[in-house]
Amino acid sequence: MNSSLPPPALARPPSFSAREFRDALGMFATGVTIVTARNAAGELIGLTANSFNSVSLEPPLVLWSLSRAAASMPAFANGSHYAINVLAADQKALAERFAARGIDRFAGVEHHPGISGAPLLAGAAATFECFNRSRYDEGDHVIFVGEVERCQHQDGMSPLLYHGGRFYTEHPL
Repeated sequence: MNSSLPPPALARPPSFSAREFRDALGMFATGVTIVTARNAAGELIGLTANSFNSVSLEPPLVLWSLSRAAASMPAFANGSHYAINVLAADQKALAERFAARGIDRFAGVEHHPGISGAPLLAGAAATFECFNRSRYDEGDHVIFVGEVERCQHQDGMSPLLYHGGRFYTEHPL
């Protein structure tokens, strides 16, 4: 006999601080990406994100999230396409550059346009060119689901990793 209680109507309030939550999330190692696009005026935009994940093989879907407060939110929310560039182990400086504020992030960065115009970064371990399929407002972020129209990867290339607030370029096999 399977008896279960009805789910609570609301989540319990957190029993931890924002810092504790952030530190716990940091224990999950991730890859590092730079999400790129063109805004309505055709200007290049891009940002470092580690919130990337696969969703579905059929159809091919991926997701990533962006803070509602991000200056690039209007471009990503209203644009039809973007690219997710999975960084290689030797691209730590690029990750830091695209996380910085107040600079031209693309100055001197080698890239070429993908099939829908979103910049593909030279040397990336993998790229996913996505149609901006759907968006979900959750908390202080928007979750973007992209339908992958084209992807590429470099065999044998090591990825850039992020764990506990630090980048890692080597990993045990």
